[in-house]
Amino acid sequence: MAESFGSAAARYDRARPSYPQALIDRIVAAAPGRDVLDVGCGTGIASRQFQAAGCAVLGVDVDARMADLARSRGLDVEVARFEEWDASGRTFDAVVSATTWHWLEPDTAAAKAAEVLRRGGVLAAFWHIFDPEPEAAEAFAAVYARVVPELAAFTRPQAAASGHASIVDKASDGIRATSAFAEPETWEYAWELRYTRDEWLDHIPTTGIAPRIPAPKMQDLLDGLGDAVDALGGSFTMHFTTHALVAVRT
Repeated sequence: MAESFGSAAARYDRARPSYPQALIDRIVAAAPGRDVLDVGCGTGIASRQFQAAGCAVLGVDVDARMADLARSRGLDVEVARFEEWDASGRTFDAVVSATTWHWLEPDTAAAKAAEVLRRGGVLAAFWHIFDPEPEAAEAFAAVYARVVPELAAFTRPQAAASGHASIVDKASDGIRATSAFAEPETWEYAWELRYTRDEWLDHIPTTGIAPRIPAPKMQDLLDGLGDAVDALGGSFTMHFTTHALVAVRT
């Protein structure tokens, strides 16, 4: 599944949300310098934000298709599984991972991050939790229950929050297991974004459960969700909480 997103890299780059600027700025301020390694950089959504903040960014991603698009947008990317990536002696002030760390083996990835971070460097993994406005959440839940009832539970905000908590716990345990970091901290940012019908339908195939949905059912799902957004007046508000797990290399 981690390697499935490259089949529609341009859509992913276009439809996936960026990250709160306050989070980017806080990571940059916490790092001892401006050399950043973006793990699982994908098409470079977060990487470009760090570049705009004055950082020199190197991306690592397992998918050559995602890497190619990131390079076309001005990012230097190497293709490899991070756990097996050869840093060739290079070190960094920050290792960041935007909506990717959960695809990695937590203990091995944390140990690799410790190897490439300078003393005082920052490891920051961060994720979004999506929470549609109540009317939209109810309408979307009905569509998922009708079209893909076997996956409906995964689309509920409560399930997303529970799954996210499990992800963060595993990542925290991996960081602690290295004995190379100070105790991890969690940072939280609440924000919102207004989606039009077309913007939301563009986003749906980029989600983590999309690879589990056969093409005919995906079209039914998009049709149903489109009708739901139309009934809401053609747009809706998505509430986001962006969580970051941050640890300093000791």
